[in-house]
Amino acid sequence: MTGAMPAEAGPRAMTLKNYLGYAAGDAANNLSFTMAGMFLILYYTNVVGVEGAVIGTMFLVVRFVDAFTDLGAGRLIDGRTPGKMGKFRPFILIFSLPLLVSSWAIYSAKIVFPDIAGTAAIVYMYVTYLLMGSIFYTLVNIAYGSMAPSLTQVPTERAKLAVFRGYGAALAVLALAFVIAPQISGNAEDPGALQQSLFLTTGIFVAVGMVLYLFLVFSNREQVTRPGVTVGFLDSMRTLGGNKPLLWLSGGAVLFLTGLTAMSTLGSYIAIYVQGNATYIAFNTLAQVLPLFFVGPLIPRVVRTVGKRTGYVTFGAVGIMGAVVLAFGPLDTTPWVGLIAFFLMGTAVNGVNTLMWALEADTVEYGEWRSGNRTEGTTYAAFSFTRKMGQALGGFVGGFALTWAGFSAASAAAGEAQADGVSQNIQLWAGGLVGGFLLLSVTVMFFYPLTEERFREITAEIAARRAARTDN
Repeated sequence: MTGAMPAEAGPRAMTLKNYLGYAAGDAANNLSFTMAGMFLILYYTNVVGVEGAVIGTMFLVVRFVDAFTDLGAGRLIDGRTPGKMGKFRPFILIFSLPLLVSSWAIYSAKIVFPDIAGTAAIVYMYVTYLLMGSIFYTLVNIAYGSMAPSLTQVPTERAKLAVFRGYGAALAVLALAFVIAPQISGNAEDPGALQQSLFLTTGIFVAVGMVLYLFLVFSNREQVTRPGVTVGFLDSMRTLGGNKPLLWLSGGAVLFLTGLTAMSTLGSYIAIYVQGNATYIAFNTLAQVLPLFFVGPLIPRVVRTVGKRTGYVTFGAVGIMGAVVLAFGPLDTTPWVGLIAFFLMGTAVNGVNTLMWALEADTVEYGEWRSGNRTEGTTYAAFSFTRKMGQALGGFVGGFALTWAGFSAASAAAGEAQADGVSQNIQLWAGGLVGGFLLLSVTVMFFYPLTEERFREITAEIAARRAARTDN
Protein backbone atom coordinates (compact mmCIF):
# COMPACT_ATOMS: atom_id res chain seq x y z
CA MET A 1 0.00 0.00 0.00
CA THR A 2 1.55 3.30 -1.05
CA GLY A 3 2.71 5.43 1.87
CA ALA A 4 1.86 2.80 4.52
CA MET A 5 4.26 2.10 7.35
CA PRO A 6 6.20 -1.19 7.31
CA ALA A 7 4.27 -4.03 8.87
CA GLU A 8 5.37 -4.78 12.41
CA ALA A 9 4.02 -6.47 15.54
CA GLY A 10 2.65 -3.12 16.65
CA PRO A 11 3.87 0.20 18.00
CA ARG A 12 6.66 -0.16 20.53
CA ALA A 13 6.82 1.77 23.76
CA MET A 14 9.11 4.79 23.62
CA THR A 15 12.54 4.22 25.15
CA LEU A 16 14.98 6.57 26.85
CA LYS A 17 17.10 6.54 23.68
CA ASN A 18 14.10 7.77 21.68
CA TYR A 19 13.43 10.59 24.13
CA LEU A 20 17.08 11.63 24.28
CA GLY A 21 17.33 11.60 20.49
CA TYR A 22 14.28 13.82 20.19
CA ALA A 23 15.75 16.16 22.82
CA ALA A 24 18.98 16.34 20.82
CA GLY A 25 17.03 17.60 17.80
CA ASP A 26 15.66 20.64 19.62
CA ALA A 27 19.03 21.30 21.23
CA ALA A 28 20.50 21.50 17.73
CA ASN A 29 17.64 23.70 16.50
CA ASN A 30 18.26 26.16 19.31
CA LEU A 31 21.95 26.53 18.50
CA SER A 32 20.76 28.52 15.51
CA PHE A 33 17.24 29.82 16.14
CA THR A 34 17.50 30.73 19.84
CA MET A 35 20.99 32.06 19.28
CA ALA A 36 19.37 34.53 16.89
CA GLY A 37 16.55 35.29 19.30
CA MET A 38 18.90 36.00 22.20
CA PHE A 39 21.90 37.64 20.57
CA LEU A 40 21.24 38.71 16.96
CA ILE A 41 19.87 42.11 17.94
CA LEU A 42 22.72 42.71 20.40
CA TYR A 43 25.30 41.72 17.77
CA TYR A 44 23.87 44.04 15.12
CA THR A 45 23.38 47.00 17.47
CA ASN A 46 26.63 46.75 19.46
CA VAL A 47 29.01 45.33 16.82
CA VAL A 48 27.64 46.28 13.40
CA GLY A 49 25.84 49.49 14.47
CA VAL A 50 22.31 48.85 13.15
CA GLU A 51 19.53 50.52 15.15
CA GLY A 52 17.05 48.38 17.10
CA ALA A 53 13.97 49.57 15.19
CA VAL A 54 15.55 48.46 11.89
CA ILE A 55 16.26 45.01 13.31
CA GLY A 56 12.75 44.77 14.76
CA THR A 57 11.30 45.56 11.35
CA MET A 58 13.43 42.82 9.81
CA PHE A 59 12.04 40.25 12.28
CA LEU A 60 8.52 41.17 11.19
CA VAL A 61 9.26 41.18 7.43
CA VAL A 62 11.09 37.87 7.48
CA ARG A 63 8.30 36.16 9.40
CA PHE A 64 5.79 37.20 6.76
CA VAL A 65 8.02 35.40 4.26
CA ASP A 66 7.67 32.39 6.55
CA ALA A 67 3.95 32.32 5.78
CA PHE A 68 4.93 30.87 2.41
CA THR A 69 8.02 28.85 3.33
CA ASP A 70 6.41 27.14 6.35
CA LEU A 71 3.33 26.02 4.46
CA GLY A 72 5.50 25.13 1.45
CA ALA A 73 7.68 22.92 3.65
CA GLY A 74 4.63 21.31 5.23
CA ARG A 75 3.13 20.53 1.84
CA LEU A 76 6.47 19.22 0.58
CA ILE A 77 6.61 16.83 3.52
CA ASP A 78 2.97 15.72 3.34
CA GLY A 79 3.24 15.19 -0.43
CA ARG A 80 6.23 12.87 -0.08
CA THR A 81 5.82 9.09 -0.12
CA PRO A 82 7.71 7.71 2.90
CA GLY A 83 10.86 5.77 2.05
CA LYS A 84 13.10 3.56 4.16
CA MET A 85 13.91 6.46 6.46
CA GLY A 86 10.27 7.48 6.74
CA LYS A 87 8.64 10.76 5.91
CA PHE A 88 10.52 13.28 8.06
CA ARG A 89 14.11 12.26 8.77
CA PRO A 90 15.46 12.76 5.23
CA PHE A 91 14.67 16.48 5.44
CA ILE A 92 16.59 16.80 8.70
CA LEU A 93 19.55 14.87 7.31
CA ILE A 94 19.78 16.95 4.12
CA PHE A 95 19.17 20.48 5.40
CA SER A 96 20.73 20.49 8.89
CA LEU A 97 24.26 21.39 7.74
CA PRO A 98 23.10 24.33 5.54
CA LEU A 99 21.07 25.55 8.53
CA LEU A 100 24.07 25.56 10.86
CA VAL A 101 26.38 27.16 8.30
CA SER A 102 23.87 29.94 7.54
CA SER A 103 23.59 30.61 11.28
CA TRP A 104 27.37 30.95 11.40
CA ALA A 105 27.19 33.45 8.52
CA ILE A 106 24.83 35.72 10.48
CA TYR A 107 27.58 36.49 13.00
CA SER A 108 30.30 36.86 10.37
CA ALA A 109 29.35 40.27 8.96
CA LYS A 110 32.51 42.07 10.04
CA ILE A 111 34.67 39.06 9.18
CA VAL A 112 33.42 38.74 5.61
CA PHE A 113 33.14 42.51 5.09
CA PRO A 114 35.34 44.32 7.67
CA ASP A 115 34.06 47.80 6.75
CA ILE A 116 30.39 46.89 6.34
CA ALA A 117 27.96 49.59 7.51
CA GLY A 118 24.69 51.33 6.66
CA THR A 119 22.58 49.83 3.86
CA ALA A 120 25.11 47.11 3.09
CA ALA A 121 24.96 45.89 6.71
CA ILE A 122 21.16 45.82 6.60
CA VAL A 123 21.15 43.86 3.32
CA TYR A 124 23.66 41.34 4.72
CA MET A 125 21.54 40.96 7.86
CA TYR A 126 18.36 40.33 5.82
CA VAL A 127 19.95 37.84 3.42
CA THR A 128 21.66 35.71 6.06
CA TYR A 129 18.68 35.74 8.39
CA LEU A 130 16.29 34.81 5.56
CA LEU A 131 18.48 31.88 4.57
CA MET A 132 18.81 30.67 8.13
CA GLY A 133 15.28 31.27 9.42
CA SER A 134 12.93 31.13 6.44
CA ILE A 135 14.62 28.45 4.31
CA PHE A 136 16.87 26.01 6.13
CA TYR A 137 15.43 26.28 9.66
CA THR A 138 11.93 25.94 8.23
CA LEU A 139 12.77 22.76 6.33
CA VAL A 140 14.51 21.17 9.32
CA ASN A 141 12.12 22.31 12.04
CA ILE A 142 8.87 21.51 10.21
CA ALA A 143 10.14 17.96 9.65
CA TYR A 144 11.37 17.71 13.25
CA GLY A 145 8.16 18.96 14.84
CA SER A 146 5.98 16.90 12.50
CA MET A 147 7.71 13.71 13.66
CA ALA A 148 6.14 13.78 17.14
CA PRO A 149 2.61 12.59 16.20
CA SER A 150 4.16 9.79 14.13
CA LEU A 151 6.28 8.45 16.99
CA THR A 152 3.45 7.65 19.42
CA GLN A 153 -0.27 8.22 20.06
CA VAL A 154 -0.06 7.56 23.80
CA PRO A 155 -0.88 10.85 25.60
CA THR A 156 1.66 10.37 28.40
CA GLU A 157 4.40 9.43 25.90
CA ARG A 158 3.57 12.51 23.85
CA ALA A 159 3.80 14.57 27.02
CA LYS A 160 7.21 13.03 27.73
CA LEU A 161 8.36 13.79 24.19
CA ALA A 162 7.36 17.41 24.75
CA VAL A 163 9.19 17.41 28.10
CA PHE A 164 12.38 16.02 26.59
CA ARG A 165 12.09 18.50 23.73
CA GLY A 166 12.02 21.15 26.42
CA TYR A 167 15.07 19.61 28.10
CA GLY A 168 17.01 19.76 24.84
CA ALA A 169 16.04 23.37 24.25
CA ALA A 170 16.82 24.33 27.86
CA LEU A 171 20.28 22.78 27.82
CA ALA A 172 21.07 24.55 24.54
CA VAL A 173 19.85 27.89 25.91
CA LEU A 174 21.95 27.43 29.06
CA ALA A 175 24.98 26.58 26.97
CA LEU A 176 24.41 29.66 24.81
CA ALA A 177 24.08 31.90 27.85
CA PHE A 178 27.15 30.62 29.67
CA VAL A 179 29.29 30.54 26.54
CA ILE A 180 28.22 33.87 25.01
CA ALA A 181 27.68 36.00 28.15
CA PRO A 182 31.36 35.97 29.21
CA GLN A 183 32.34 36.98 25.67
CA ILE A 184 29.96 39.95 25.83
CA SER A 185 31.12 40.90 29.32
CA GLY A 186 34.80 40.60 28.44
CA ASN A 187 34.47 42.58 25.20
CA ALA A 188 31.76 45.09 26.16
CA GLU A 189 33.86 48.05 25.00
CA ASP A 190 35.66 46.30 22.12
CA PRO A 191 33.23 45.44 19.27
CA GLY A 192 36.06 44.05 17.11
CA ALA A 193 37.10 41.52 19.76
CA LEU A 194 33.47 40.53 20.29
CA GLN A 195 33.10 39.92 16.55
CA GLN A 196 36.11 37.59 16.50
CA SER A 197 34.84 35.72 19.54
CA LEU A 198 31.33 35.18 18.17
CA PHE A 199 32.70 34.09 14.80
CA LEU A 200 34.78 31.33 16.39
CA THR A 201 32.02 30.22 18.74
CA THR A 202 29.30 29.94 16.11
CA GLY A 203 31.75 28.02 13.92
CA ILE A 204 32.12 25.44 16.69
CA PHE A 205 28.32 25.24 16.92
CA VAL A 206 28.27 23.88 13.35
CA ALA A 207 30.14 20.73 14.42
CA VAL A 208 28.23 20.32 17.69
CA GLY A 209 24.88 20.79 15.96
CA MET A 210 25.59 18.14 13.33
CA VAL A 211 26.41 15.55 16.00
CA LEU A 212 23.07 16.28 17.70
CA TYR A 213 21.09 16.09 14.44
CA LEU A 214 22.67 12.76 13.52
CA PHE A 215 21.76 11.36 16.93
CA LEU A 216 18.14 12.44 16.37
CA VAL A 217 17.95 10.90 12.90
CA PHE A 218 19.36 7.51 13.88
CA SER A 219 17.65 7.08 17.28
CA ASN A 220 14.00 7.43 16.21
CA ARG A 221 11.63 6.00 13.64
CA GLU A 222 7.97 6.56 12.73
CA GLN A 223 5.52 3.94 13.94
CA VAL A 224 2.01 5.48 13.90
CA THR A 225 0.02 4.06 10.97
CA ARG A 226 -1.33 6.67 8.56
CA PRO A 227 -3.80 6.37 5.68
CA GLY A 228 -2.05 4.91 2.65
CA VAL A 229 -2.83 7.80 0.31
CA THR A 230 -1.03 11.06 -0.33
CA VAL A 231 -3.05 14.06 0.83
CA GLY A 232 -3.58 16.74 -1.83
CA PHE A 233 -3.20 20.48 -1.30
CA LEU A 234 -6.94 21.28 -1.24
CA ASP A 235 -7.63 18.42 1.18
CA SER A 236 -4.84 19.72 3.44
CA MET A 237 -6.31 23.22 3.42
CA ARG A 238 -9.79 21.90 4.18
CA THR A 239 -8.38 19.87 7.07
CA LEU A 240 -6.70 22.97 8.49
CA GLY A 241 -9.74 25.20 8.00
CA GLY A 242 -11.99 22.86 9.96
CA ASN A 243 -9.53 22.31 12.80
CA LYS A 244 -11.06 24.50 15.51
CA PRO A 245 -8.65 23.44 18.31
CA LEU A 246 -5.68 24.30 16.07
CA LEU A 247 -7.11 27.78 15.44
CA TRP A 248 -7.56 28.48 19.17
CA LEU A 249 -4.12 27.05 20.00
CA SER A 250 -2.52 29.14 17.26
CA GLY A 251 -4.13 32.30 18.63
CA GLY A 252 -2.82 31.59 22.11
CA ALA A 253 0.61 30.72 20.70
CA VAL A 254 0.95 33.99 18.74
CA LEU A 255 0.30 36.03 21.87
CA PHE A 256 2.45 33.88 24.15
CA LEU A 257 5.41 33.85 21.76
CA THR A 258 5.16 37.62 21.29
CA GLY A 259 5.67 38.11 25.01
CA LEU A 260 8.35 35.42 25.26
CA THR A 261 10.34 36.77 22.33
CA ALA A 262 10.13 40.34 23.62
CA MET A 263 11.66 39.03 26.84
CA SER A 264 14.44 37.20 24.95
CA THR A 265 15.10 40.21 22.72
CA LEU A 266 15.48 42.58 25.66
CA GLY A 267 17.07 40.11 28.09
CA SER A 268 20.67 41.01 27.28
CA TYR A 269 19.88 44.71 27.61
CA ILE A 270 18.25 44.12 31.01
CA ALA A 271 21.48 42.50 32.24
CA ILE A 272 23.88 45.06 30.74
CA TYR A 273 22.01 48.33 31.21
CA VAL A 274 19.57 47.68 34.12
CA GLN A 275 21.34 45.17 36.34
CA GLY A 276 24.65 46.70 35.33
CA ASN A 277 26.62 43.54 34.50
CA ALA A 278 26.59 41.37 31.36
CA THR A 279 27.29 38.33 33.54
CA TYR A 280 23.63 38.47 34.53
CA ILE A 281 22.79 37.29 31.00
CA ALA A 282 23.94 33.85 32.13
CA PHE A 283 22.44 34.08 35.63
CA ASN A 284 19.06 35.28 34.35
CA THR A 285 19.02 32.52 31.75
CA LEU A 286 19.88 29.94 34.39
CA ALA A 287 17.02 31.22 36.57
CA GLN A 288 14.71 31.00 33.55
CA VAL A 289 15.76 27.47 32.56
CA LEU A 290 16.03 25.80 35.99
CA PRO A 291 12.23 25.54 36.47
CA LEU A 292 12.07 23.09 33.57
CA PHE A 293 13.79 20.44 35.66
CA PHE A 294 10.96 20.39 38.19
CA VAL A 295 8.16 21.51 35.83
CA GLY A 296 9.06 18.88 33.20
CA PRO A 297 8.47 15.81 35.40
CA LEU A 298 5.16 17.32 36.54
CA ILE A 299 3.73 17.67 33.01
CA PRO A 300 2.45 14.07 32.61
CA ARG A 301 0.72 14.41 36.00
CA VAL A 302 -0.74 17.77 34.98
CA VAL A 303 -2.10 16.16 31.80
CA ARG A 304 -3.64 13.28 33.76
CA THR A 305 -5.20 15.40 36.52
CA VAL A 306 -6.22 18.89 35.37
CA GLY A 307 -5.56 18.61 31.62
CA LYS A 308 -3.44 20.59 29.20
CA ARG A 309 -5.73 23.63 28.95
CA THR A 310 -5.92 24.28 32.71
CA GLY A 311 -2.19 23.66 33.02
CA TYR A 312 -1.52 26.24 30.28
CA VAL A 313 -3.64 28.89 32.03
CA THR A 314 -2.07 28.21 35.44
CA PHE A 315 1.50 28.42 34.20
CA GLY A 316 0.66 31.58 32.25
CA ALA A 317 -0.58 33.26 35.45
CA VAL A 318 2.77 32.55 37.12
CA GLY A 319 4.52 34.25 34.20
CA ILE A 320 2.39 37.37 34.61
CA MET A 321 3.56 37.64 38.22
CA GLY A 322 7.16 37.42 37.02
CA ALA A 323 6.57 40.19 34.48
CA VAL A 324 5.30 42.49 37.25
CA VAL A 325 8.50 41.90 39.24
CA LEU A 326 10.58 42.52 36.10
CA ALA A 327 8.85 45.84 35.41
CA PHE A 328 8.81 47.29 38.91
CA GLY A 329 11.49 45.47 40.93
CA PRO A 330 14.64 47.37 42.08
CA LEU A 331 16.90 45.63 39.54
CA ASP A 332 19.31 48.57 39.33
CA THR A 333 20.12 48.61 43.05
CA THR A 334 19.36 44.95 43.86
CA PRO A 335 20.21 43.00 40.70
CA TRP A 336 19.35 39.58 42.17
CA VAL A 337 15.66 40.56 42.22
CA GLY A 338 15.84 40.04 38.47
CA LEU A 339 16.55 36.37 39.14
CA ILE A 340 13.17 36.06 40.87
CA ALA A 341 11.44 37.65 37.88
CA PHE A 342 13.18 35.37 35.38
CA PHE A 343 12.52 32.30 37.56
CA LEU A 344 8.79 32.99 37.63
CA MET A 345 8.68 33.75 33.90
CA GLY A 346 10.78 30.66 33.23
CA THR A 347 8.28 28.52 35.13
CA ALA A 348 5.58 29.83 32.81
CA VAL A 349 7.64 29.48 29.66
CA ASN A 350 8.67 25.88 30.37
CA GLY A 351 5.21 24.79 31.43
CA VAL A 352 3.32 26.48 28.61
CA ASN A 353 5.79 25.56 25.88
CA THR A 354 5.81 21.90 26.90
CA LEU A 355 2.01 21.73 26.98
CA MET A 356 1.81 23.63 23.69
CA TRP A 357 3.72 20.92 21.80
CA ALA A 358 1.53 18.21 23.30
CA LEU A 359 -1.58 20.20 22.34
CA GLU A 360 -0.34 20.59 18.75
CA ALA A 361 0.08 16.82 18.43
CA ASP A 362 -3.52 16.38 19.61
CA THR A 363 -4.79 18.69 16.87
CA VAL A 364 -3.41 16.28 14.24
CA GLU A 365 -5.79 13.60 15.52
CA TYR A 366 -8.66 16.08 15.58
CA GLY A 367 -7.98 16.99 11.96
CA GLU A 368 -7.87 13.32 10.91
CA TRP A 369 -11.06 12.56 12.87
CA ARG A 370 -12.95 15.42 11.25
CA SER A 371 -11.72 15.06 7.66
CA GLY A 372 -10.22 11.60 7.31
CA ASN A 373 -6.89 13.14 6.24
CA ARG A 374 -3.78 12.87 8.42
CA THR A 375 -1.62 15.93 7.70
CA GLU A 376 1.19 16.08 10.27
CA GLY A 377 3.41 18.24 8.07
CA THR A 378 0.82 20.82 7.06
CA THR A 379 -0.69 21.00 10.55
CA TYR A 380 2.70 21.52 12.15
CA ALA A 381 3.66 24.03 9.46
CA ALA A 382 0.53 26.08 10.12
CA PHE A 383 1.17 26.00 13.86
CA SER A 384 4.86 26.74 13.38
CA PHE A 385 3.98 29.75 11.26
CA THR A 386 1.74 31.17 13.97
CA ARG A 387 4.53 30.66 16.51
CA LYS A 388 6.97 32.40 14.19
CA MET A 389 4.53 35.27 13.80
CA GLY A 390 4.55 35.59 17.57
CA GLN A 391 8.34 35.55 17.52
CA ALA A 392 8.31 38.13 14.75
CA LEU A 393 5.95 40.42 16.65
CA GLY A 394 8.03 39.94 19.80
CA GLY A 395 11.23 40.83 17.97
CA PHE A 396 9.46 43.75 16.31
CA VAL A 397 8.08 45.28 19.49
CA GLY A 398 11.29 44.41 21.35
CA GLY A 399 13.40 46.21 18.76
CA PHE A 400 11.11 49.21 18.73
CA ALA A 401 10.99 49.20 22.55
CA LEU A 402 14.72 49.91 22.50
CA THR A 403 14.11 52.91 20.27
CA TRP A 404 11.16 54.06 22.39
CA ALA A 405 13.35 53.70 25.48
CA GLY A 406 15.94 56.03 23.91
CA PHE A 407 18.64 53.39 23.28
CA SER A 408 21.33 54.44 20.75
CA ALA A 409 23.05 51.73 18.69
CA ALA A 410 25.60 54.28 17.43
CA SER A 411 26.68 55.03 21.00
CA ALA A 412 26.85 51.32 21.86
CA ALA A 413 28.96 50.45 18.78
CA ALA A 414 31.33 53.32 19.69
CA GLY A 415 31.67 52.05 23.27
CA GLU A 416 29.87 55.10 24.70
CA ALA A 417 27.36 55.26 27.58
CA GLN A 418 23.61 55.56 27.04
CA ALA A 419 21.63 58.65 28.05
CA ASP A 420 20.09 59.00 31.51
CA GLY A 421 16.77 57.21 31.98
CA VAL A 422 17.33 54.65 29.22
CA SER A 423 17.84 51.75 31.64
CA GLN A 424 14.60 52.47 33.53
CA ASN A 425 12.70 52.73 30.26
CA ILE A 426 14.07 49.39 29.04
CA GLN A 427 12.96 47.75 32.30
CA LEU A 428 9.41 49.10 32.10
CA TRP A 429 8.99 48.20 28.42
CA ALA A 430 10.31 44.66 28.98
CA GLY A 431 8.02 43.87 31.91
CA GLY A 432 5.00 45.55 30.36
CA LEU A 433 5.30 43.75 27.03
CA VAL A 434 5.80 40.33 28.59
CA GLY A 435 2.98 40.69 31.12
CA GLY A 436 0.49 42.15 28.67
CA PHE A 437 0.91 39.49 26.00
CA LEU A 438 0.90 36.63 28.53
CA LEU A 439 -2.41 37.91 29.90
CA LEU A 440 -3.93 37.94 26.41
CA SER A 441 -2.64 34.42 25.69
CA VAL A 442 -4.08 33.00 28.90
CA THR A 443 -7.44 34.61 28.11
CA VAL A 444 -7.57 32.96 24.67
CA MET A 445 -6.59 29.51 25.95
CA PHE A 446 -9.21 29.64 28.69
CA PHE A 447 -11.71 28.92 25.89
CA TYR A 448 -9.69 26.15 24.13
CA PRO A 449 -12.31 23.54 23.06
CA LEU A 450 -10.50 20.14 22.94
CA THR A 451 -10.72 18.55 26.40
CA GLU A 452 -8.80 15.43 27.45
CA GLU A 453 -12.01 13.37 27.53
CA ARG A 454 -12.96 14.47 24.03
CA PHE A 455 -9.46 13.67 22.76
CA ARG A 456 -9.72 10.10 24.09
CA GLU A 457 -13.06 9.68 22.33
CA ILE A 458 -11.58 10.95 19.06
CA THR A 459 -8.55 8.64 19.12
CA ALA A 460 -10.79 5.66 19.90
CA GLU A 461 -13.05 6.51 16.96
CA ILE A 462 -10.05 6.89 14.61
CA ALA A 463 -8.75 3.47 15.71
CA ALA A 464 -12.18 1.95 15.05
CA ARG A 465 -12.30 3.45 11.56
CA ARG A 466 -8.87 2.06 10.72
CA ALA A 467 -9.85 -1.38 12.02
CA ALA A 468 -12.99 -1.30 9.88
CA ARG A 469 -10.97 -0.40 6.77
CA THR A 470 -8.56 -3.26 7.49
CA ASP A 471 -11.42 -5.76 7.90
CA ASN A 472 -12.90 -4.66 4.59
